[in-house]
Amino acid sequence: MDESSFIFGVDLDGVVGDFYGAMRTIAAEWLDRPIESLTPEVSFGLSEWGLDEYGGYEKLHRFAVTQRGLFRNMEPVRDAPATLRKLSVRGVRIRIITHRLFLKYFHREAIAQTIEWLDAHDIPYWDLCFMKDKGAVGAHVYIDDSPENVESLRAQGCHTIVFSNSTNRAIPKPRADTWEDVERLVLEAYEEWRTGTLGLFGASGYDPGSVRG
Repeated sequence: MDESSFIFGVDLDGVVGDFYGAMRTIAAEWLDRPIESLTPEVSFGLSEWGLDEYGGYEKLHRFAVTQRGLFRNMEPVRDAPATLRKLSVRGVRIRIITHRLFLKYFHREAIAQTIEWLDAHDIPYWDLCFMKDKGAVGAHVYIDDSPENVESLRAQGCHTIVFSNSTNRAIPKPRADTWEDVERLVLEAYEEWRTGTLGLFGASGYDPGSVRG
């Protein structure tokens, strides 16, 4: 990991982009149901919407990306682009780390839509990484909303902020409910890094063993 810059590892779906809001709109069309019938209080995988009899989550996801431009058209989460601009100006290196290539045969479309979306919303980044093991690329602090990703990163000793939504309420802090919270937590870690006091478990002093009980 580059120790000359403070690196902020940023997930996209559900953190910077309103993934669940966009998927709810597309799913209502795909399922031919009123959008009001699809609860916004979902768990990871959207089982609450009854997708299995229609082919399951992967078929909906493929339709959303290839036919409705999911990664190009989703709305950003409130304050996310502006906050990332502010952090970048402060000297934080933004490293986008996303696992958008988990389905076969549409990688080119997923990557193109992602870059177009980042540019359209003027989201600054130094690095754009498409990978499942987010800890492998290195960052001083991460943010993610997936319970599996947060637990995996924390188990590797990575200081990880969970961005709150209905999929991750059982995951312990450090937690951000808004991008104002994200800005505060990242700048706290950044100042500790600048002064040489940011340890293995980050500014919170959090121990990854604490999430396993």
